[in-house]
Amino acid sequence: MSTPRSLALPTGTRAYALVTPRGPFAVLDARPTAAQVGTALLVPGYTGSKEDFLALLEPLTRAGYRAVAVDGRGQHESPGPRRARGYTPRTLAEDVLAQTAALGDGPVHLVGHSFGGLVARSAARLAPDSFRSLTLLASGPGHVGPEQRAKIRLLRAALPVLPPAAVWAVTRWLDSRDPAHVPDEPDIAAFLQQRWYNTRPAQLIATGRQLRTEPDRTKGLAALPLPLHVAYGDEESVWTVTELAALAHDTGARHTVIRGAGHSPNVSHPEQLATALTEFWLEAATSRTPAQDVRGAH
Repeated sequence: MSTPRSLALPTGTRAYALVTPRGPFAVLDARPTAAQVGTALLVPGYTGSKEDFLALLEPLTRAGYRAVAVDGRGQHESPGPRRARGYTPRTLAEDVLAQTAALGDGPVHLVGHSFGGLVARSAARLAPDSFRSLTLLASGPGHVGPEQRAKIRLLRAALPVLPPAAVWAVTRWLDSRDPAHVPDEPDIAAFLQQRWYNTRPAQLIATGRQLRTEPDRTKGLAALPLPLHVAYGDEESVWTVTELAALAHDTGARHTVIRGAGHSPNVSHPEQLATALTEFWLEAATSRTPAQDVRGAH
């Protein structure tokens, strides 16, 4: 899961429920103080939430973009059904289309992190005219790797039979076994636990199934009539960097590799990521010429 390093809202950011015909969705809506040049909708990943983009909001607004991070249905502060059939890929994609329309800014730049990339690309296939561009952030062509599939299967088995506190304890134990794991500050740890309790088990079961079984969508992505961006860290672990590089190459996408970043450049390297995004968005407004972009950590 992505772990924000601070929960402070950037200046000019408002937390509220975005009302749509498909129900309300909790958002963080950050607006620039100067002239607005575009709007970005940020879709979080599996076990994540809108807070995963907190560090990215201020750099994007500084560049003149309205940046809106959203909790999907059943995710953290957005309501959702109690049964897994309420979280089909098409349902989640149609939610993104409803969110986009409710923002009222016309076509938006769509960014999907990890599982959010699967949702975002489904939305782009349904209604490409709703978007100015599509960025897949640390999001691969198909299903996740074997280690991640094993973790999701374990979670799938535990969710229906164990209380949330027990499943949370097992999840944190698995996270602690990662050599790169660093204990969270108390306020962050409390937030992560509350987010876990808030998220519908049915949402985790259904979206976890998609992560385990998603077919390779490279051909469909290459056919999208949208500027496409594939961005990830060179220490990515959920998909292989080889898979992600091939996805960028085979779709003709702009290709950004952020040095020193793992699965969540939006948390660890927000300035570098914001620069890559805004340069891509500027390019997308004028051309679909693909570009290679490797950014170092500072």
